[in-house]
Amino acid sequence: MRMLIAEDDATMRHAIAQLFQAEGFECLLSADGLEALKAFRKHQPDFCIIDVMMPGIDGFELCRTIRGENDQVPVLMLTARQDEIDRVVGLELGADDYVTKPFGSRELVARVKTILRRAAHARSDGVLEAARFRIGDLDVDVKAQRGYRDGEQIDLTRREVAILLTLFHRSGQVVSRDDLFDECWGRDYMPNSRALDQCVMTLRRKVERNPRRPAIIQTVHGAGYRYDGDR
Repeated sequence: MRMLIAEDDATMRHAIAQLFQAEGFECLLSADGLEALKAFRKHQPDFCIIDVMMPGIDGFELCRTIRGENDQVPVLMLTARQDEIDRVVGLELGADDYVTKPFGSRELVARVKTILRRAAHARSDGVLEAARFRIGDLDVDVKAQRGYRDGEQIDLTRREVAILLTLFHRSGQVVSRDDLFDECWGRDYMPNSRALDQCVMTLRRKVERNPRRPAIIQTVHGAGYRYDGDR
């Protein structure tokens, strides 16, 4: 597999490359965001590791651009920041996971393998190949990652589509927070609970006619979330 490593610290960049070359990856190295974007477009890597703070364009903008061009390639972001908001923003832009420096080599390899397993599972169970579904008064195109209502187009992230699809498949049932983590983040990934709250809040602003009185993503206090279908 081909991996893009976008990291402006040369020592860190080459250390990560050596680590994954030993795992059988072909590694493409970039020292800034613009260089990384050119490498991505030219070589179409199978996995991207992106540092948040880089010259040219930062990791958030790079992730946003990559997601706009390819919604399938896994993205892992690296940061020295501890701020939870940075973590949430990275995930909302479509990153699959987020690792804070300093980190151990085993942790990084394990995270990458977990993301690849999750992506393979999603492809095999047909989630990515699903066509459309209607939840409430919103039509969702899974592959396009868009919702449609009254002629309006609503851009969605891959995880937001996964949340809506999970609630749709379990219409009328309470979906616990743990189940949403399992279905939409992966069983091997345990984000801070605030990440889920922030993701749901952002999604409600996009898809609910009145986010303060949600009709699609209803909160069941102390239990999770529910979509009641046509009832």
